[in-house]
Amino acid sequence: MSDPSDPDTGSGRGGRERDEPADPAASDGGEPGTARTAVDTGDPPDETDGGSPLRAVGVAFGLGVAGILGLLAVTTVAGGIIFGVATLTGRQPSLLVSFVVPFVAGQVLAFVGVSLGYLRWRGLSREEIVAYLGVRRPTVVELVLAVFGAVGMIALALVLSSLVLLFGTEPAQNQGAQMTLDNPSIMPLMIAAMFLVVGPCEELLFRGVIQSRAREALSAAPAILLAAAVFAPAHVVSLSGGASAVLTSISILFVPSLIFGAVYEYTENLAVVALMHGLYNSLLLTIAYVAITYGPEVENAGQAGQAGAALLGL
Repeated sequence: MSDPSDPDTGSGRGGRERDEPADPAASDGGEPGTARTAVDTGDPPDETDGGSPLRAVGVAFGLGVAGILGLLAVTTVAGGIIFGVATLTGRQPSLLVSFVVPFVAGQVLAFVGVSLGYLRWRGLSREEIVAYLGVRRPTVVELVLAVFGAVGMIALALVLSSLVLLFGTEPAQNQGAQMTLDNPSIMPLMIAAMFLVVGPCEELLFRGVIQSRAREALSAAPAILLAAAVFAPAHVVSLSGGASAVLTSISILFVPSLIFGAVYEYTENLAVVALMHGLYNSLLLTIAYVAITYGPEVENAGQAGQAGAALLGL
């Protein structure tokens, strides 16, 4: 790996000489190759030692905190506006307006805003951002990996949820998932949001920016672990329950996060993990709904569905 603090090399993972032509895989959907490359190293002063592991850790958690605070701020402001309008008009807003709109706005404005704001602050152009993140059309093999990876993660999630129930540890409830399960009329909208909003926005920040930034200073395994260590605790804002229940859910969420990170490291393609994340969430949400609604006669079916919903990466 080239030294990210060297002005003659790119600071992206596997960086190449800046004068070297761009890898066509970054735009034409070819093999990953060295698509994650060449960022402008005219970074602000406190990013010039990008090779420092300690700085990589600090930046990772700083970006995670910024994203979550932004999410809380946007959803709070959006909720306040909706409540104010409802009070003035005397009309009760629909669930679409009161829940789905703030949820989507928070994901987009906070996670995308923090991600692109940070990369632009580092001096990256639009083309360099695309190359740094590894945004390209997935190959057939990558699509297969995304689909089968999501299905495999679902099987693992169900096993984990069963083990959690077996040992009598109740995971915390995911408030977004619970709201959806309690109001099945918004299920199609939430499934669409998983693919179009949650998967892309969360993977942009936690894998595309945080993990890629960590790879400037760390090898693959520590970078994946670091991204997971930021991703899993970030979900505390969407969990409800006692301290032990929240800790259980956060611990379990490390598993899908590690897999997302490993797939991103392998493919160097943000689109693959975004699709995989969206499919995983959608399938888990659907299975939880079916288990809770149509499986009451099956022992622990409803509880397993609730435990499974707690594993959503949203």
